[in-house]
Amino acid sequence: MAATSLPCAGPRAAVCRLESCEGGPLPAQGWREMEAEAPAGSTVPGHGQRWRRWAAAMATKGPEEEDSCEYGSATYPALCGLGGIVSCGLTHTAVVPLDPVKCHMQAEPGRYQSIVQGFSLTMKEKGLRCLAKGWALACLGYSMQGLCKFGLYEVFKLRYAEMLGPEQAYLWRTSLYLAASASTEFFADIALSPMEAAKVRIQTQMGYANTLRAAIPKMYQEEGLWSFCKGVAPLWMHQIPYTMMKFACLERTLEALYVYMVPKPRSECTKLEQLGITFVAGYIAGLWKGLFARILMIGTLTALQWFIYDSVKVYFRLPWPPLLEMSLSLKEHLLSK
Repeated sequence: MAATSLPCAGPRAAVCRLESCEGGPLPAQGWREMEAEAPAGSTVPGHGQRWRRWAAAMATKGPEEEDSCEYGSATYPALCGLGGIVSCGLTHTAVVPLDPVKCHMQAEPGRYQSIVQGFSLTMKEKGLRCLAKGWALACLGYSMQGLCKFGLYEVFKLRYAEMLGPEQAYLWRTSLYLAASASTEFFADIALSPMEAAKVRIQTQMGYANTLRAAIPKMYQEEGLWSFCKGVAPLWMHQIPYTMMKFACLERTLEALYVYMVPKPRSECTKLEQLGITFVAGYIAGLWKGLFARILMIGTLTALQWFIYDSVKVYFRLPWPPLLEMSLSLKEHLLSK
């Protein structure tokens, strides 16, 4: 039934627009406001209709829907950090079964010759439960890392761009992305280090502990607080270069895709189209790692992280961060030469 044939008012208006192809853009107010506006006895849309609203919102043009906050405000990096929690927490928890297999392949390369054979041998000798060891630590640790990584990146990128000014920020944008991502990963690894140290103990030392509740008190009793921090330097050496490449490659790949591949400006793309472009750019950003098996795993993991992260931003109606562009004064200066 078309929306025009129904008495659409209050929260019912959003449902009418979802059910009709003639409906305009969805309202920007949140569900709590809609519930407050609903008259007594009215029905507020449930979870299924909320999902349909989110899916419909992705198909709308960016300029047609009001953003929930301004880019550069304190709310923006806070919600970006929430997106990082969901993105990194989910993806790294999902690949926890790979950790014991990779450890065995490095320690006993003669017995564990491949990922598939390593999985089979690990399950045969130690059972299926062995593959799930450390999942809670991974979820907590990488959620904290994601909070710092994605939230602080936007803060550092904006601050460094303000320090350089618009012209220099554009000319040195790759260095800006590298510096911002290195800065944010420095703090993100500090947040990750305690949980990662406990996870490694559980996965590599047989009989040490089986759960988060058992591992952390035991580590504190044996070595004190230092046991949770001594692994941060190796994390910095591994994660900072990786994150620098991850963010810088994504930023420059997005720029290239919108310039050379996408047939319309970014502002005219729907949110669903922008999510698809982000997924492609995220996959490309993960390809620098090298070998085919690592390309498949790291590329997919990186692409999924960016896709989940941007999906959370779409859900909260966050503005897309502006791409750095050449200022008019810089164009005139270059043309005058």
